[in-house]
Amino acid sequence: MKADQGGSAQLAGTRERWRMSMEARALLLVTAVLVVFGLAVLYSASALQAISANSPGHFFVLRQFTGVVAGVVTFALCAKIDAEIWRRYAWPIMGISLLLMFVVILPGTEVISGSRRYLFKGSIQPSELAKFAVLVWTPMLLVKKGAAVKQMGKGLMPFVVVIGLLSVLAILEPDISVAIMFCLIVAVLLFVGGARVSHFLLFGVAGLLLIGFAATLTDYVPRRMERYLSKEQDFQQYQSLVAVGSGGTVGVGFSQGNQQRGWLPLAYNDFIGSVVGEEFGFLGLGVFTLAFALYGWLGFRIARQARSPFTALFAIGLTFVTVCTAFIHLGVVIGLLPNTGLTLPFVSYGRSNLVLTLAMTGILVNIGSERERVYGASATDPLVAMP
Repeated sequence: MKADQGGSAQLAGTRERWRMSMEARALLLVTAVLVVFGLAVLYSASALQAISANSPGHFFVLRQFTGVVAGVVTFALCAKIDAEIWRRYAWPIMGISLLLMFVVILPGTEVISGSRRYLFKGSIQPSELAKFAVLVWTPMLLVKKGAAVKQMGKGLMPFVVVIGLLSVLAILEPDISVAIMFCLIVAVLLFVGGARVSHFLLFGVAGLLLIGFAATLTDYVPRRMERYLSKEQDFQQYQSLVAVGSGGTVGVGFSQGNQQRGWLPLAYNDFIGSVVGEEFGFLGLGVFTLAFALYGWLGFRIARQARSPFTALFAIGLTFVTVCTAFIHLGVVIGLLPNTGLTLPFVSYGRSNLVLTLAMTGILVNIGSERERVYGASATDPLVAMP
């Protein structure tokens, strides 16, 4: 009896923790480098514009740093929470996202740069939460439906209805890029999740209809597409190419660029990649591209080794969103793609996006980790039962 009590005491002293895989550790390192370098680039891109607005030169970077602090805390929490738990809350998260996306387009909400995208004076961007909702909700429903996803009615229509509604709300802000991103996420996950290839024609038609619908509400979408197809650059695009071209191979040096002096609008946000190209040159943009490619490779390796179908699909979606957004941003910067308004993850100014991206990376790290039991002082005791 005493021996049993002693054994129970020893077992009571055990605890469980998450042991990160090599891929998860490497992903953590890549993320840390991108965040630190992003703060430096943001300071260079925003200091003069902050001063011209009668604010301290560190105004934007200090606000971004508060986002980094909140993001690191969120990252740590998400890395410690079993990623399977998000499956339970997929519908509530989607419901809250739909509600906030509706609230943000109501009359009376703040209009910034001609669109209603923010709540609470720019502190919350509902489309960012909606993006996360799509990433959680889609894998949950795919796993739940299983082979039924190959059917058009019971399998595919729920995705069309929910994501279609979410996309329409984004278009009404208007934020066309986010609406297209919603459709891209679902299309990728449906493809990986086993949907019929022929069903993607439906999403292709739906995407074209969304763009057409958006064109009837705003004039900037057809104008941007017309300029892109005719190889005519708008002012932002032209100045971005000037920045990248003047950077040459190695760049003009940190904080020595000219575009952030007011020549390039939104140099600290939508076109911060142009600042990287000017100050660090072709090599700087190449390193950024390789860093995000490495992020993607690690994320997909984590997905391949995931502990369940849900976490595998979840990891694919999380990785795709971050890498795709980065590559689209860099493609716009060098003129390969039309201006989309997508930011550069970990680098562009925007605390909502930064916190969300760090949270998604934390979830990826958890998916790339294994639960293990630690035995403290009795770890070497051969009489203690191992898990």
